[in-house]
Parts: sequence; C-alpha cells; structure tokens
Amino acid sequence: MTDQSKEMSTKYDPTAVEKGRYAWWQDHGFFKPSGDKKAHPYSIVIPPPNVTGKLHLGHAWDTTLQDMIIRQKRMQGYDVLWLPGMDHAGIATQAKVEARLRKQGISRYDLGREKFVQQVWDWKDEYADIIHQQWAKMGISVDYDRERFTLDEGLNKAVRKVFVDLYNKGLIYRGTYIINWDPQARTALSDIEVIHKDDKGAFYHVKYPFTDGTTFNGKDYIEIATTRPETMFGDEAVAVNPHDERYKELVGKHVRVPLVDREIEIIADDYVTPDFGTGMVKITPAHDPNDFKVGKRHNLPELNTMNEDASMNENAGKYEGMDRFEARKAMVQDLQDQGYMLKIDPIVHSVGHSERTGVQVEARLSTQWFVKMKPLAEAALKNQKTADRVNFIPGRFENTFTQWMENIHDWVISRQLWWGHRIPAWYNKQTGEMYVGMEAPKDAENWEQDHDVLDTWFSSALWPFSTMGWPDTDAPDYKRYFPTSTLVTGYDIIFFWVSRMIFQSLEFTGKAPFKNVLLHGLIRDEQGRKMSKSLGNGIDPMDVIAKYGVDALRWFLVTGSTPGQDIRFSYKKMDAAWNFINKIWNASRYVIMNLDGMEHAPQLPDKSKWDLADRWILAKLNATVQQVNAQFEKFEFGEAGRALYNFIWNDFCDWYIEMSKEKLTNGTPTEKEDTKNILAYVLDQTLKLIHPIMPFVTEKLWLSMPHDGESIMVSDYPVAHAELADANAVEQMGDLINLIKAVRTIRNDAGAPLSKPVNMLIKVDTEALGNIFRDNQDYIQRFCHPAELTIGTEVAVPKLAMSGILAGATVYIPMAELVDLDEEKAKVQDEIAKLQKEVERSAKKLGNEKFVQNAPEKVVTDERKKAAEWQQKLNAAKERLASLENA
Repeated sequence: MTDQSKEMSTKYDPTAVEKGRYAWWQDHGFFKPSGDKKAHPYSIVIPPPNVTGKLHLGHAWDTTLQDMIIRQKRMQGYDVLWLPGMDHAGIATQAKVEARLRKQGISRYDLGREKFVQQVWDWKDEYADIIHQQWAKMGISVDYDRERFTLDEGLNKAVRKVFVDLYNKGLIYRGTYIINWDPQARTALSDIEVIHKDDKGAFYHVKYPFTDGTTFNGKDYIEIATTRPETMFGDEAVAVNPHDERYKELVGKHVRVPLVDREIEIIADDYVTPDFGTGMVKITPAHDPNDFKVGKRHNLPELNTMNEDASMNENAGKYEGMDRFEARKAMVQDLQDQGYMLKIDPIVHSVGHSERTGVQVEARLSTQWFVKMKPLAEAALKNQKTADRVNFIPGRFENTFTQWMENIHDWVISRQLWWGHRIPAWYNKQTGEMYVGMEAPKDAENWEQDHDVLDTWFSSALWPFSTMGWPDTDAPDYKRYFPTSTLVTGYDIIFFWVSRMIFQSLEFTGKAPFKNVLLHGLIRDEQGRKMSKSLGNGIDPMDVIAKYGVDALRWFLVTGSTPGQDIRFSYKKMDAAWNFINKIWNASRYVIMNLDGMEHAPQLPDKSKWDLADRWILAKLNATVQQVNAQFEKFEFGEAGRALYNFIWNDFCDWYIEMSKEKLTNGTPTEKEDTKNILAYVLDQTLKLIHPIMPFVTEKLWLSMPHDGESIMVSDYPVAHAELADANAVEQMGDLINLIKAVRTIRNDAGAPLSKPVNMLIKVDTEALGNIFRDNQDYIQRFCHPAELTIGTEVAVPKLAMSGILAGATVYIPMAELVDLDEEKAKVQDEIAKLQKEVERSAKKLGNEKFVQNAPEKVVTDERKKAAEWQQKLNAAKERLASLENA
C-alpha cells in the first residue's frame, strides 16, 4: 500500500486514516522480529489479559505503553519480539460462565466437569476473538504467530515441571490449614485475592455458663463477645492470657457452649491480649486462623460447622442447611429468647471479600497444596543486590516488593475449580498412596488424579520463560529473547504477578525474568474515582476510538501521566489530543502539497545555503530528538510528549512553516527547492519521532510524501547530529521571534490590525543585533507589516509611541501610525467626562458625615479606595489627552 496521492482532506479523519492499515502491516510481516542476529534483541511479553471479558481503558493504557516502546526499539534497529497471549483466569472465568449458566437455570454440577469445561473453552474462544479485534483497533504490533494461552499444551508442560520440581525439593507440600474460602466459587483463595471492606456488624455479648456451679464475680457464667455467633458450634475452648491475674483461678474450669449441650475448657494462651475486650476469647479452631494455631498448641479438636457453600452442616444442630447469615439471625433470636444474650453492640468492621465473586470470605479448615515461600522470597531479595537485579520504575515500588517478600506467607496454590491446570498428583484407589509426577502412573486405572486445579497466578508466574519454549532450554526464542527486556504493568499487581514471576524465574532459570518493570497507575474518572460498574463511570476504549481515533487516545494515555501515577480520563483532554493531531495533519498537508516535483526522500541542502530560520529549525529539531530519546530511555513518556508538542505546535507549525511561505512565494528557484527539502526533512523526522505514539496518522502522512522504504514503522528512528546543533541560531531566532511577538502585542493593545502598515523603529544596543534584524527583514516585513522600518543604535523616538522592550532592543511604533489621533482624542475626552462624574459622586458620598459615621467601616473603606482609583484613572486619562494634543 502506498499513498502517493497529494489530494488530502482539510480535516483529520481518523476513520479514513486507520482503515485497512493494521491488516496491511500484518500482511507485510512488520510485527515479526527482524531475525538479524547482529542486532541486539529486545523483548516484551504482554501481561496476558483475562478471557473474562472485553478490554477496558486500563488495558488500552498498558498495551499502548508497550507498543510505543516496541515500535521505537524496532525503528532503532533492535531485533524486537513482542509476544502476545491471554490468561485463562481460573476463578474469574469460571465465575463468569457459571453466572451465564445460572441465567439458563443450569449449574456446573448439572453438566459435569467435562461438559462444563467445554463451555468455558467456548467462552474463551468468544472473548479471545473480541480481544483480538480490540488489539487491532489499538494498533498493537505483536507477533501473532507466537501467541500463547496459559492453558495451552506447552505452558501446561512447564507448569507440571515446576510443580513436580518444587514438590521434590520440599517447597510444595500438602496440608490441612485454615485458608480463605470463597463459598460462591467454592474454592480456596490466597491472601491477596481477598479484599477487605467495611461492613456493618455487631459484637454479640453471650453468656457461657459454668458447668460445675462455679461463680465468678458473683455470676454463674463468663461473658464472651463474638462477631460471628454462627461459628459457636465449632467452639472448642475459651482462652485467657496466662499472665492475666483476673482469670488465673478459672483456668481448667469448664463452661457450656450456649444452644448446644457441650462442655469446653478454659485454657491459658499467650495469643490472648488481656486489655482487649473482656480478655476472654472463644477458640474455634476450624473457623479462624489464629484459633487454629491455638488449637494445635493445645491439641484441640477441629470441628467444621459449615458446608462448602457456607450453609450450616450437621454439626450445627437444628440450624443445619441454613445459610450462614440466616443461621446467625436465628441463633441471635434463640440466644435472646433463652436468656444467653447480654447485649448487642453495633459496629462497622473490616471483613474479607472474594476479589472475584465479591462474596464474604470464610476462614475454613481445609486440605490444600501450598508453596513454601521463605526460601524463594529470600533468593529474590538477595538477587536485588546483584547486577541481575530488576529495575523498578518508579524506584519506590521496589520497597513495595521488598516489604511483601520480607513478610510473605506460604502460598495456597490449590483451587477447587474445574477450569485450570489440574494438579499433577494422583492417589492410589486401594492404598491411598500419593504420587506426584509429570505424567500419570503407568497403571492409571488404579489411580485417581487430584480434583483441584492450580491458582491462575501459578501458571502466570512462569509467563516470561514458559512462553519462550522453556523447559526446553535450547528453544530458539528462549535462547534469543529471554530474559525479557521490559515488563509493563499496573502497580496493583506487584504482589499477584510481578513478585511471583521474579522468584519463579530465579528458581528455574537462574535469571531475573526482565531487566525493567515499568509500573503505571490506574485510570480514574474526571472526579478521581476508580471506574466501576457500580458507579456506572466505566468508559469503553472502543467508544473513544470511534469518536476521536486511536492515535488521539494513545496520545492522551502516553502523555497524561508520569510513571507510577494514576491518570484521570477527560473528554476535554481527548478534544485537545484530536486538535493536536489535526494540527499535525494540516501542517503535513501544507508541506506535502508544496513538494511537487520532489521524487526522492528529503535531503538537506548544503549547510552554506541555510538561512537563520533553517539553522534554527534544524537545531530545534535536533534538540527535540535528543530530548525525546533521553526521556524514552527513562520511560518519561509524558516529558517526551511535551517536548514533541512544543516543537511541533510552536516551533514548526507556528514559526517555521509560516516563515517558509516567504521563501516559497518570493524565493529563487534554488531557495524554493532548498526550502522544500528542509520542510520535508523536518516533517519526515518529526513523523518518525512521534510514530511510536501515533502509528496510524504518521504512517498515512509519511507514505503520502517522498520516502524510502515500505513503512515508517521499519524506517530509522531519528538520532541527534552534532552538526545540526546551533546555539547562535537559537539565540538569534529567539530575538527575532521576540521582536515579532512584541509588535503583535502593541498592535493588539492598540486595536490596529496586522494588515495595516505602520512605521517601526528598532533601537538596538549592538550593531550585531541590528545586523540580525537587517538580514531577516523579509521575515519582519511578513510578520510585522511595517510601512517604514528603521533599525539602529540611535533612532529618533517619537514623542507619542507605543513600545516593546526586548533583551538588547526596544521597538517603537508611533501612536499616529496605530490610531486616528482625532478619534482617539474624542474617546479620551468621553472617558474623562465619565471618570469626572465618578470622582464627583464619590467625593459627595464621602463628604456626607452621616454616611461616614453610620455606614459599616468596610463600606466606608471600600468607598475611599474606589475614590482613589477613580482619581488615578482620571489623572492618567488627562495625561494621555495632553500627550495626544502635543503629538
């Protein structure tokens, strides 16, 4: 596809610009690595989006940043691989499919495991297609031939190897512990999959009667406060602190659990804080992680009172089968009716909820698989002190990583789901013996595989190297592109994903998985709120693209924030982004329309032919190239964007293009040809500079002008050239621009249109500056429109003139040139008459003793202030009239 037609619309039309472009790039293989073994490799693996639904603005931001890095590195000659893929997102995707089935009146249990999993695969195919379409809309240049899925065969092999190896090293174990339980998804959760929210609750103060007639403080019971009476049937003890003198005589005594005829002992344990509440705590080992530890120390039974769906089980007596919250209501009523309830204190407390389903999490005693984290975390922390350390951008997030690793708990990796990587463990049907291995035992019919699957993050943690062909360490991509260069992701998943990738990669490859990790924030609405369904403030990136075009969205996302900071979406900023592209479009259109007859890519004319404007724009371009490259290296894309904006809008469009019109209109044939080449060269370099951010419009414009190569995306990225630096030209052009601005200000203040010729006198401090102005009189004529122009160190300054002071010069324009003196006198006389009336009115008011004595002090003070201001204005008007009469 080539766009040689010079017929360009006068307005940027993103739909027309983007049409067919992405497919053309794909067809030409531009997204694939170059294969140049002499080039340095540069690789990024995409944070795989979950196949739970469509991509949101956060994904758009994340992929735009990656695409921008990749496109620049590709243009800089690196052998670039950007590997795409998607995540099966076990619990999240299963929850979505189960919700869809519920609407049809079906549960996964109605279908059975095999048919349900097929339903999830169908969902995956449906949403993978949508994500592919969205990727294309965003213009991301990933190599689709290398696309991976976290449940594909190759990744499953890697997952099994990692599990087996960690198990054989004693770093994976199976045990019965208290874990976080999602009763809707019916699965275990890790600590970081639990979100704590403030919920309304209560402290229920309940009598636990002594069983042997003991009294304490004159009462035949002790008082226990609990927020969860529905777990009372699982109580196995009451604990006090062994150093609490109040309760020493009670240790060893027994009390009865209300509503059930069961005795429990009062025990002593350091876990209890004496000054919290009553200093007496009920111990429910199967329903609280701290109680579980206490129970282990005292050999207490572990009685679970709930089913997997958080309904009460057979250990809950008459409440069996009731939902946990319904059971709570019923038990509270019964405790009140039977005289056990002392009081109820309403509270608001922090309660854990499932990140995926949103339901309140239960602490549940369960047999699960765990990763022993301490040795893995220590290795990751140790690596951060070596040359192979991961560079966090911004650096403050390394502290987040370090703190989590230093305080890490063992990771529960088993999930009671059907969608995911099955745990590679088998149990002998006859003996109960357990076998862990890459493949099923040979006599598979005698063995049953573990029903659980692995936490999604277990497979995602292997993403940087499993996608490259590992565990085959001779795989070409693994040898060439691993470790990867940069990871781009949100700061909110440092724990979930970034940390786990680091320790797994170090454990299995001996290397950190990436050199840099660039962490961005969250996209919020204009009020700074997180986007959510409940607030109804979510914005579909595809809707934004339909209105503004993808380049405008990308420009906003790239330049709207600094690393690690959140960004607020704003339609005003989107309008500004579209306007900027429209400015680029029209500037390019002007240049392209003036390149008739140019058959070759732009070439700079000999330096001897450059005038001040030429030297200045090339020096400014060179400085911009330096700045953009430097800011990209530091991942300061907002700063790079500001440099590009200022150069394009101010230097190139507002000044150089306007100056070029003088030479293209009145120059010699050689000057015209040289100006065309410089215009085209600056445009060519500018489009290349901004291409990584705005790929579509820059490709369209670049192909519309004379060029070398098939596509801008495989052209050379601009580099700085020492010979283009010219501090003198920048300073001298700055003087000329300041002169033009000063004249425009004078004209604007006087209401004199630019089309009206006026005499100009420029008094310079040095002849050198005077020569600069004289050498560039053509530009002064074009931009200032002087009738007569006088430049010198000594000039006859008229009595009545407006002036503009510059560094090293002052410009004067006689007042008679700017205004009709008779008309101006009449205006001033009218103004004097109005001001005289205001002065007299104010004087009369202040001369009234009643007003001065009775009005509030502030009113009187304000009136005196007004009187002074009116008098000042009147004096100034009279002085102006006198000067006009003497002109």
